[in-house]
Amino acid sequence: MITSSQLKAEQATRSDTVLAGDYYMQVLKAGQTLRILDLEGNQAADTLFYSANDPSERYSAMDTIREQGNVYLTTGSKLLSNDGNEMLEITADTCGRHDTLGGACATESNTVRYAIEKKCMHACRDSWLLAVAENPQYGLSKRDITHNINFFMNVPVSSDGGLSFADGISGAGKYVEMTAAMDVIVLLSNCPQLNNPCNAYNPTAVEMLIWD
Repeated sequence: MITSSQLKAEQATRSDTVLAGDYYMQVLKAGQTLRILDLEGNQAADTLFYSANDPSERYSAMDTIREQGNVYLTTGSKLLSNDGNEMLEITADTCGRHDTLGGACATESNTVRYAIEKKCMHACRDSWLLAVAENPQYGLSKRDITHNINFFMNVPVSSDGGLSFADGISGAGKYVEMTAAMDVIVLLSNCPQLNNPCNAYNPTAVEMLIWD
C-alpha cells in the first residue's frame, strides 16, 4: 500500500549514503525509524535483520509470510523473527511492494543462473561476508547469513509457483520506512547485480536515514 511519510529528511539524526556494491551495518534502536531511499530508481537493497541483544534471533521470511498471508511486504507489514517476535513494522512505503522470496545474489547463483564466467562478479553475499568480517563486535559469522528481504525488487510469482526477476517497480526518490520494535542490527547489501533487471542493469546508491 502506497503511504507517504510525515518525517522530514533534514530532521533525521543520521544519514548514510551506500554506494552500489557496498554494505551498511548499524544498530537501529527500538522506537527509531529507518528509511531506505532509492536515490536513482530500480535499485535493489538486500537486507537482513538480527536482534541486537541476541543475534541468533533474526528476521524470518517463513514466519513473516505465514502470519501476514502475503509474500510481498508493504505498509503495515510486521517483520517477525524466528522466535515469532515483531522486529520492525513498515510504516511508510512509496514503492508499493517488496520481495521476500528471491534471495540474494551470490557468485554461485550467478554461475548457475547466467554463465560460468559470471562467477568472478561481485554479489550481495560477498558484501555481507565482508561486513561480518569487518565488524566482529556484532558477533555474527558466515553461518548467520540467512534469508533476506529484497527492498524495491520485483520478483513476480507465476501461476505454477515459479519466480522470475523482472524490471523494478521503484523509481528515483521512492522509499520504504520502518520502525523498530526491538533493538536490531541492520545489515544491508546495496546490490551490484548486472545480470538481471532488478536494478535496470545500472546499480546505483541508496541512502539510509534514521530518526529517533
